[in-house]
Amino acid sequence: MHPAVDPLSPPCPDSLPDCLGPLERATAEYLEPADFDFLRRAFELGARAHAGQTRKSGEPYITHPVAVATLLAELRMDRETLCAAILHDVLEDTEVSREAIAAEFGETVADLVDGVTKLDKLSFRSAQEAQAESFRKMLLAMARDLRVILIKLADRLHNMRTIGSMRLESRRRIARETLEIYGPIAQRLGMNRIKSELQDLGFRALHPWRHAVIDKRIRSQPVMRREAMAKIEAQLAQKLAREKIAHRLVGRVKTAYSVYNKMRTEHKSFDQVMDVFGFRVVVGRVRHCYHALGAVHALYKPLDGRFRDFIAIPKANGYQSLHTVLFGPYGSPIEVQIRTEDMDLVAERGIAAHWVYKASGKAPNSAQSRAHAWLTDLLESQQAAGSSLEFIDNVKVDLFPDEVYLFTPRGDILALPRNATSLDFAYAVHTDVGNHAVASRVDGRLVPLRTKLASGQSVEIITAESASPNPQWLEFVVSSKARTAIRASLKHLQHEDAVELGHRMLDRALEALDTSLDRIPAAQIEQYLSENRLRRLEDLLAEIALGNRMPPQVAQALTQHQGDLLPTTALPSQGEKILISGSERGVLSFAACCHPIPGDGIQGYLSPGKGIVVHRAECPNLPELRKSPERFVPIDWARSVEGDYRAALRVEVENKPGVLAKVAAAIAEAQSNIDQVEYRERDLRMAVLHFAIEVKHRKHLADVIRRVRRLGVVSGVHRL
Repeated sequence: MHPAVDPLSPPCPDSLPDCLGPLERATAEYLEPADFDFLRRAFELGARAHAGQTRKSGEPYITHPVAVATLLAELRMDRETLCAAILHDVLEDTEVSREAIAAEFGETVADLVDGVTKLDKLSFRSAQEAQAESFRKMLLAMARDLRVILIKLADRLHNMRTIGSMRLESRRRIARETLEIYGPIAQRLGMNRIKSELQDLGFRALHPWRHAVIDKRIRSQPVMRREAMAKIEAQLAQKLAREKIAHRLVGRVKTAYSVYNKMRTEHKSFDQVMDVFGFRVVVGRVRHCYHALGAVHALYKPLDGRFRDFIAIPKANGYQSLHTVLFGPYGSPIEVQIRTEDMDLVAERGIAAHWVYKASGKAPNSAQSRAHAWLTDLLESQQAAGSSLEFIDNVKVDLFPDEVYLFTPRGDILALPRNATSLDFAYAVHTDVGNHAVASRVDGRLVPLRTKLASGQSVEIITAESASPNPQWLEFVVSSKARTAIRASLKHLQHEDAVELGHRMLDRALEALDTSLDRIPAAQIEQYLSENRLRRLEDLLAEIALGNRMPPQVAQALTQHQGDLLPTTALPSQGEKILISGSERGVLSFAACCHPIPGDGIQGYLSPGKGIVVHRAECPNLPELRKSPERFVPIDWARSVEGDYRAALRVEVENKPGVLAKVAAAIAEAQSNIDQVEYRERDLRMAVLHFAIEVKHRKHLADVIRRVRRLGVVSGVHRL
């Protein structure tokens, strides 16, 4: 335990000059002297709170939060962010309270510090769950104030710069987390400079030998390559000058991680990756970008299909630039990026660009606006996610760097992850659009919802009020918003169906006792719910439908005050049957032993966790099940039944080539799908085929059997 700290006690003057020097120099360019006094007070509190604590390297702990604040000052962040950075570990590692921070520095600083603070690992079942929940908390704090993630990224960057003093196991774990989570987040927020350094430091910590070899190869480039680079740069600068385009031209240097990643993902050798010259042209205005593009295309021929206009269609993180690839004089490609000074600032700093001017009333930059939109989607996602681990998996999906850019019918642009489908697009438009989607038009052509989309396509979603999410949708959607919305909707539909079916089952059990749910006093129902730890009546009804509670037993418990109890093993009344339509999702299933279809005589069996399992009346397994008569539920088909139902056929045929194709064609002509075929050879003359097919009812099955029986090669057809 650390001693309690009085925020008003005397400061520690001896350590101020050494620690605060870099921070003071970084803030002197844009903050007022009074703002630095505010930071000095934060340092005094932090220094006292962390007194006696050291880092793994042996340095006083306070040097770390001050270094984090200095990194943020280099991004020209406001004084509240810098103050929170200095104090970002005091809630977690010291006795300083949130109330003390709020009283001394204001609610904004206290909220920022609280948002960065991790959760106590002891309250979770595993370190993985604790990390996921901590990450979820941080992202939700980001949604309230984006500065939380800026502090966290700066904190992670300084930790990665000083990771050498940590144990090998810790280094690898932190490096992997940096590459999987924090690097992609920095990229998603448009902070390319921080992203590049995080990825390179993470790569060095995770694979030190690979990093050392690649880094050495990059630094020891052949003299011929350096001369070629200089010559191309001179020719580009000369051409732009002739066109009278004021510009700043810089050569792009690859990091070891970017080289390694490209070698791995594109299966290229080191020489192939390095055999690309990269330049950035920074100009004054947007129109100068397109002027410069024409100039470089006049100097070197562009490679077909390698031009990208991210100015007209910005990336999801707000990044804007023109990208083109030229055919160079040495046979090597030349990658050129052209952007304005403002775009260059946003590309490097992302949401941190122009932050200081936000308070002056100016609108946030495009990176900030897009980050807020992304976080709003995350807020919706976390509300529907079943757990923190599911939520963090969804976020990882959304951090894919590769995106496709698509147009709505009105010309709006949506960015989705690579391999996104029409259904992902529907959910990106609105959750209700996704939930009721039935098909889509891509560039005017009607296509299924599972169709993968490519950049530049125009997509229109066709909806129907009667449509609802299907569990199979989860197999092909890729965006976290779609996956979370589908899961939430399926849970809701299943619960609704369970409540409705449970209500009918309980009503029927109460009828056997000459009463009904409406006639039972509310106090009696509330008492039963309380005794059984159920929050509301709907939960009880769902439990009944899922087979976790027996309707006769619940009915007797609810009517205890009204008369004698019936024996719990009594066979349920054979009066009015419960009618099923086949649409009762999640609470009704059809037995694989007998494959009942509409039109068959049926019997329901209440199975714990599964709900009602429907058997055919002549199913050979029913006698065994009758040993638990209290679990039987008298059911019948409703007048209107929907969906396809599985049926099994045994077909005896002549054993010769082409027979299977003829039988399959006959089944298809009867508008039935084949799920499975099993070919069993009986002898040289005859063979037996087992088909699992989908039919709508007994008449449909009879039509299938009739068509198959007409075939000359078929000697017998029987339903299994």
